[in-house]
Amino acid sequence: MKTRYTYGGDEHIYVEVDEQMSLDAFFVSLSMSNAVREANIPGVTEICPANASFQVRFNPDITPPEEMMDRIKDLEHKSADAEKRLKTRIIEIPVYYQDPWTHETQMRFRERHQDPSGTDLDYAARINGFDSVDAFIEAHHSQPWFVSMVGFVAGLPFLYQLVERDKQLEVPKYLRPRTDTPKQTVGYGGCFSCIYSVRGAGGYQMFGITPMPIYDPEQKVSHLKDFMVFFKPGDIVKWKPIDRAEYDRIEQAVADGTYVPRIAEVEFDLDAFNADIPGTNAKLMEALNDA
Repeated sequence: MKTRYTYGGDEHIYVEVDEQMSLDAFFVSLSMSNAVREANIPGVTEICPANASFQVRFNPDITPPEEMMDRIKDLEHKSADAEKRLKTRIIEIPVYYQDPWTHETQMRFRERHQDPSGTDLDYAARINGFDSVDAFIEAHHSQPWFVSMVGFVAGLPFLYQLVERDKQLEVPKYLRPRTDTPKQTVGYGGCFSCIYSVRGAGGYQMFGITPMPIYDPEQKVSHLKDFMVFFKPGDIVKWKPIDRAEYDRIEQAVADGTYVPRIAEVEFDLDAFNADIPGTNAKLMEALNDA
C-alpha cells in the first residue's frame, strides 16, 4: 500500500491508503483518521472516513493548507501500528429477495441496464458464473459483510463481503443511473453491497428490500431513538432471507414500535480473519445465533 495525499480545494485534504478496497487498507485508514482526531490539530472541523481513505476538512485561516498537509503526513507512521482488533457488533438484516417493489422499478429502467432482457439478479448470477438466481442469492447471504463506510446518502452503508478475494461477488452499476430506487433497497455495485436509506436516484443493481429502517431523521423508530443513523463503520452484517409474510410481520412490528434487531457484540481480529476466513466467519455467525 502506498498512501496518496491530495488537496480538495483550500479546505480539504484527501488521504488514500490504497486504490483497492481491502480490510487491511480499511484498518490503516481507520488508524490514521483516529490519529488525526487525537492530534487535535488547530482548525480541523471534520474527519470523514471512507472505505480505504479519509478526508479532513479544516479552516485554512487557522492552519494553512501546506502546514495541515505536513501535520497529517507526520501522523502516517502511526498507521504502521494500526489497531487490528475491533470491538463491534454483528447484526442480522432481513431481506426480501426478488420483492415486487424493486422488480417493478427494474422494469421501468431496463433500457439503462446492461441486459434489458432479464432482471438484475438474472444478470448478476450469470456474470458471476452461477447456474441460477437462487445460487447467487445463497452466495450473497451465506457469509457476513463488513460495513466499511457510511455516507454518500445519509445513513447508507457500504458493505464489503468477508470472503477470500477470488470468491467475492462483483456486479457493475447500471449503464445509466435510475431516477428512482425504493427506500431500503438492498443494492450492489462493484464489490460493495448497500442498503438505500431513502428513496431516490441510484445506479446499483437491485436484489431485494429490507423491512428494517436504517435511517430516521425524526427518530421515531424504536431502534433509532438514540441516533438517526443505524450503521457505523466496523459493523458486521448477516443477511437473512425472508418471504412476504415475514416482511409484512416485521413491517408491522416496526410500526408498532416493537421491532428489535438481532444483534450480538463481537470482537473482530484482522490477523485471525486473514489466517482463517471460514473459521472466523463461523464464529461471528455463531455469536449471532446465540444472541
